[in-house]
Amino acid sequence: MLTNKTVVLGVTGSIAAYKIANVASMLVKMNADVHVIMTKNATNFINPITFESLTHNKCLVDTFDRNFEFKVEHVALAKKADVFMVAPASANVIGKMANGIADDMLTTTVLAAECPIIISPAMNTAMLNNRIVMDNIEKLKHYGMTIIEPAKGYLACGDTGAGKLPDESVLVEYILKEIAAEHDLAGKKILVTAGPTREAIDPVRFISNHSTGKMGYSIAHAAMLRGAKVTLVSGPVSITPPMFCDIVNVESAADMYNAVMSDYSSYDIIIKSAAVADYKPANTAAEKIKKDDSDSSADIKLTRTKDILSELGSKKRPGQIICGFSMETENMLENSRKKLIKKNADIIAANSLRESGAGFGVDTNVLTLITKDSEESLSLMSKEEAANCLLNKIIEISTKN
Repeated sequence: MLTNKTVVLGVTGSIAAYKIANVASMLVKMNADVHVIMTKNATNFINPITFESLTHNKCLVDTFDRNFEFKVEHVALAKKADVFMVAPASANVIGKMANGIADDMLTTTVLAAECPIIISPAMNTAMLNNRIVMDNIEKLKHYGMTIIEPAKGYLACGDTGAGKLPDESVLVEYILKEIAAEHDLAGKKILVTAGPTREAIDPVRFISNHSTGKMGYSIAHAAMLRGAKVTLVSGPVSITPPMFCDIVNVESAADMYNAVMSDYSSYDIIIKSAAVADYKPANTAAEKIKKDDSDSSADIKLTRTKDILSELGSKKRPGQIICGFSMETENMLENSRKKLIKKNADIIAANSLRESGAGFGVDTNVLTLITKDSEESLSLMSKEEAANCLLNKIIEISTKN
């Protein structure tokens, strides 16, 4: 994912410095070229050898270290960096960066960097809330640096409050947002629906399906990494929503209809990957329906839900791209092409429940992308890869419109 990308990690004197070893390891596994710069105080918490072992690059501490290739090291590394993250960022180093002080390898490299800079403050709550520190953080925001909000919890000093370094996965996600993909969807508003819906029978029971939301969540994540402003309308699922997306949680098909149609015209692209119920109980019981031992059967009268994709297709504005999904058990291509025409969609992403590696609850998919004049069959791949292939096809369609 990060092949040919250079990430510079700046580590300052904080007990949370140990977390950056895992961040470095995660980035290396994504094929990034990772370089670590430490302040002298940081070496009291974690040894530079740890980072050198993980990244296979020399960990820099001393500005005047003679044991490196002959070049102005801080300038060379600043030029090479695609993104620069300072985490944990102590109040001391934040103050230096905010006021242009460059008195060690870390602060001199930050000043020379022209790439995106991400700062993750970590300190005692009282220090974080000090007006001087708050002003310095605002200065860094003013200078275009991204500030990661500190997490709340139990701190090393024994206090409880804001000031914790966020989890490693959060730090990595900020880096991915900057450099993981070309921002070819920047300026686009994308609405993605995902997951199942639940249609209540009574306060205890409901009608639903096997959808886990994984495909829709992968699409939302991929679109976000490519620079889009993403709104994710999600039915009830048990997976973590992607960061940097606006999340709208819904329960029923009616809820999803209202969430989608309330502002559908403002979106450039709408991708309807949710498995919305086609039918719902005609009446929802106010109390739990009791079992009748004298009758071995029970009938539940069903009624149709509103067809969201069909309504989107009928109201589609010029230039807007509508994508639907089709999960079939037979005649996949024939049924999906009928759906494309009937719903007035621009593209249908079709898959078959009979196909190994496709369907519900797995991390892979096998999609066929169907448009008015083409069919493109994708091989078995991860849902994140399939999401990017779908987005590529949507971009291709939009350039023709």
